[in-house]
Amino acid sequence: MCTLTAKNTITFLIPEKNINMKGHYFSKFDPSKEGKTQFEQLMNLFLQLLTYTSGDVNEALQWLNELDKEYAFTSEEYGMGDFIDDLKDKGYIDENKQTGEIKITPKTEQGIRKRSLEEIFGKLKKTKTGDHNTFKPGLGDETNPETRPFQFGDMLEQIDFTESIRNSQINNGLDGLMQEDDLQIRETDFKSQTSTVLMIDISHSMILYGEDRITPAKKVAMALSELITTKYPKDTLDIVVFGNDAWPVEIKDLPYLQVGPYHTNTVAGLEMGMDILRRRRNPNKQIFVITDGKPTCLKVGKRYYKNSFGLDRKITSRCLNLAAQCKKLKIPITTFMIASDPYLQRFVQEFTETNNGKAFFASLDKLGSFIFKDFESGKRKTLY
Repeated sequence: MCTLTAKNTITFLIPEKNINMKGHYFSKFDPSKEGKTQFEQLMNLFLQLLTYTSGDVNEALQWLNELDKEYAFTSEEYGMGDFIDDLKDKGYIDENKQTGEIKITPKTEQGIRKRSLEEIFGKLKKTKTGDHNTFKPGLGDETNPETRPFQFGDMLEQIDFTESIRNSQINNGLDGLMQEDDLQIRETDFKSQTSTVLMIDISHSMILYGEDRITPAKKVAMALSELITTKYPKDTLDIVVFGNDAWPVEIKDLPYLQVGPYHTNTVAGLEMGMDILRRRRNPNKQIFVITDGKPTCLKVGKRYYKNSFGLDRKITSRCLNLAAQCKKLKIPITTFMIASDPYLQRFVQEFTETNNGKAFFASLDKLGSFIFKDFESGKRKTLY
């Protein structure tokens, strides 16, 4: 329903249920709500705050209360206490009755990953999404619309009987027998499988200089994990974080990821990534690296060799050697550099040339778009 004012502007009215009486009353349309309930609006903010607080429910709720004071997200009918009760009832948070500690549940962890996926893919609506297609004819599960004549060695399930019977009737008449020349084959495009290792820099510089770089990196990792587990279930994704050392983390642990007082041991991350990919049977393998700084650390035996004052030849040489090894193993490395220092960019370019990989010097807001464009375009690459 709408009304026309004297200034020829249209005001839309939305029916809402009246609690005190039967029927409906009308209020002005609020485009910011987008038809969402108060719980859904608050839930969207809550999931985003959980990413910034590394999964700390108490801190996220405190921030949400502060935002509510300023922007009045709640109302007399639905308050913050109602929202917390709904979180518990719907299985998004779990409270320990003995200690009073509140934690998020696996349902919330998945919700954070889905939100990250939607946020990053929202920037990619006008780009191709990709479907793992190699466009390589052969046995697969993507039907090719075109057919071709039968050849010796073709399998029975590849025969398009509709087209073959049609050819037989045209060539031999209704009473004629089907000949080999009448058979038509409908091919399927083979869909590739890929094993990916995503390396995330969690050194202290990821939160230095007043800039939060770890949160966008976490969002990308969560979005990528949700993409692979839902759209490409046959693929594998392993996430490796690296500081002074490198270690794997589970997808469910991504919201809790934090930086530490670490240097940047890129060598340890690459070695672990290569070791993981050696155990994967998929022929297509790749490594993504998200970092904001130069490699500054190396483990020699039990001792850490560190140098934060410029590029150290001893450290960079090891990095370049590993890049060359990955090239021999046909493991391309794509580096997403969150830094603008010219000397660091030159090192990344040399690293990329050694591996024959790719490098993107991305800003924080463009990081997700770069990663997904590369991931999807790599899937659509024709393989020969």
